[in-house]
Amino acid sequence: MLAILHLLALQAQAVAPDSGEVHLRNLRQLTFGGQNAEAYWSADGRRLILQRQPGDSGCDHIYIMNANGSDLHPVSSGKGRNTCGYFFDHDRRIFYSSTEHAAPACPPRPDYSQGYVWALHDYDIYVADADGAHARRLTTAPGYDAEGTLSPDGGTIVFTSLRDGDLDIYTMRTDGAGLRRLTHTLGYDGGPFFSPDGKLIVYRAYHPATAADSASYRDLLARHLVRPLQMDLWVMNADGSGQRQVTHLPGASFAPAFTPDGRRIIFASNWRDPRSRNFDLYLVNLDGSGLEQVTTSPEFDAFPMFSPDGTRLVWASNRHGSKPGETNVFVADWVEHP
Repeated sequence: MLAILHLLALQAQAVAPDSGEVHLRNLRQLTFGGQNAEAYWSADGRRLILQRQPGDSGCDHIYIMNANGSDLHPVSSGKGRNTCGYFFDHDRRIFYSSTEHAAPACPPRPDYSQGYVWALHDYDIYVADADGAHARRLTTAPGYDAEGTLSPDGGTIVFTSLRDGDLDIYTMRTDGAGLRRLTHTLGYDGGPFFSPDGKLIVYRAYHPATAADSASYRDLLARHLVRPLQMDLWVMNADGSGQRQVTHLPGASFAPAFTPDGRRIIFASNWRDPRSRNFDLYLVNLDGSGLEQVTTSPEFDAFPMFSPDGTRLVWASNRHGSKPGETNVFVADWVEHP
């Protein structure tokens, strides 16, 4: 009985927003302990799918929980490393990326001796029932297939892939057919998200500007690595046309998503101090104007996503962690006009 009461106490714990966080009201912490990130809403707004690394397990797996933090449970197999979960098919099914086809063990972390890098593991996109049953691979190309999200009409997955030798953005139908490459510029194009009307895609990008930068990027890519220290936001039409840069900020801007009206982008950036891990959430207009800071915590804040009805914002943060570097999921009521 005491254990049950303890678990209930950990659900949706109210916390105070930091000074200046005027867009956030009724802030609640939904997860407690380990590494929890990339929490994305179900279409009905009742559940969240996220990647979670419990304690010091060393490997991410896909979990689902109710929007109040209750009933947190794994839905991926427990094998390999898993990332980028998303609901589809009217919330009856999910897709996510996993390395379990390559090996059941967790792939090793990258070597940071030459600086901070991300490893491009051999991910494929899997589809499964919402409870994790009947999982199967949707993509089978060698290398990285991840960062998938869904179009508003539920028919198209947009994702990042290394299948043609560079990190580019692709779309395909939810059955894996109709593959289409959208970006072709050398560099990292990733983290794509559709606008609410499905007409635009926002993404993060790093395009090497010099021959030396290109050589360095290609060298890392050959070792299945990327250095995500400099990225800006771009927008394109859903068919890949009209690609244009939105932000021109120092440091790394990433994890973009549209506001409910489709007129602005919410994203994470460390542009005020590009050497730090102090990422905050910002709003910006589609033409790059009107930059506005949303979070002010001295800790990491990223991976924002508005609820389907536009009334709540979910994101991941290091704030209120039980130990340094712990990442948890938070949700708040959104105040459009403070």
